[in-house]
Amino acid sequence: MISTRKPHVFRKSSFVVAVFALSTIAHADTVALKANLQPSSEVPPRVSKGHGTLDATFDTNTRQLTWTATYADLSGPVTMAHFHGPAPVGQNAKVQVPVDKRALASPMTGQATLTEQQVSDLMAGQWYFNVHTQENPTGEIRGQVMPSN
Repeated sequence: MISTRKPHVFRKSSFVVAVFALSTIAHADTVALKANLQPSSEVPPRVSKGHGTLDATFDTNTRQLTWTATYADLSGPVTMAHFHGPAPVGQNAKVQVPVDKRALASPMTGQATLTEQQVSDLMAGQWYFNVHTQENPTGEIRGQVMPSN
């Protein structure tokens, strides 16, 4: 069968499809998130000179959470760190996303792809970030993860 399609029309429509696909990717919504990590935010509150911050971004298209957490003046080396939820300020919840034990030094960085339920809880302000030490095994500093704007 002989094609009646003009080659330049095919190339042009392929170009339009490619440009559309790239523009869709380029316009992915990214949500900036932040948490102020303090011992007073632990449940129950801790006595510590420790403090820190969590800066994160969430890509709504890929459901990818990417973070950097920094801390200082803790009672000792970090033994664990996690995102917990769902829980409002003042309540505890189970671990949702653990930080790799090889990435606990400040600044700790990581990324994870979230489930739909995790996305709902995170975007509703129902997650917190917790940093644990040997002296404070249930957590030394903590902060509620909220949109940064």
